[in-house]
Amino acid sequence: MILYVASGNKGKLQEFLLAAERSNIPDLIIELLPGLTAIPPPEENGSTFQENATAKAIYYSQFTTEYVIADDSGLEVDALQNAPGVHSARYAGPHASDSDNNKLLIANLAGISSRSARFVCYIAVARQKRVQFVARGTVEGEILPERIGTNGFGYDPLFFYPPLQRSFGELSSAEKLTVSHRGNAIRDLFQSIAGQATTFGSTS
Repeated sequence: MILYVASGNKGKLQEFLLAAERSNIPDLIIELLPGLTAIPPPEENGSTFQENATAKAIYYSQFTTEYVIADDSGLEVDALQNAPGVHSARYAGPHASDSDNNKLLIANLAGISSRSARFVCYIAVARQKRVQFVARGTVEGEILPERIGTNGFGYDPLFFYPPLQRSFGELSSAEKLTVSHRGNAIRDLFQSIAGQATTFGSTS
């Protein structure tokens, strides 16, 4: 079974590939959607992660007859009324870098002691413009006053994970996948594929 990933984020693709290697689904193949860079991206105007993930999966599924997976994920900070939320990737502006977004988050939390937060991820699977399944994953943590670690991407170096006493920026890809929001959502997705062959078609 082949699943095409509709995301230009190399970090996300790497996490899908790593999860596929650890799955027990025979002949599961994860690849970037062919021609993705030439396809105009859809407008992400949903008010929730689920809406955006679903809309992207439906949109990109028209460019292939295979299954397409698209995700929308981000950071919710309680003290900021769940911001940056669906605007996580463009928190500091439409063309903001990870560094820009991190700096703005640090500035907006200056002087705030309660720094609880969570990463949220929704993954939608679609085929020929019909949604087949939507998976969800979350992970709870706290926002650090400064970046720690150089691994991962996005807000990972600012996200402290209490059970491991380290930031996501200090975790290896394998460690992060075990506990992260995307890792949880991917496992939910793969379990559904393995257990509902009639929904997704043959897994061989």
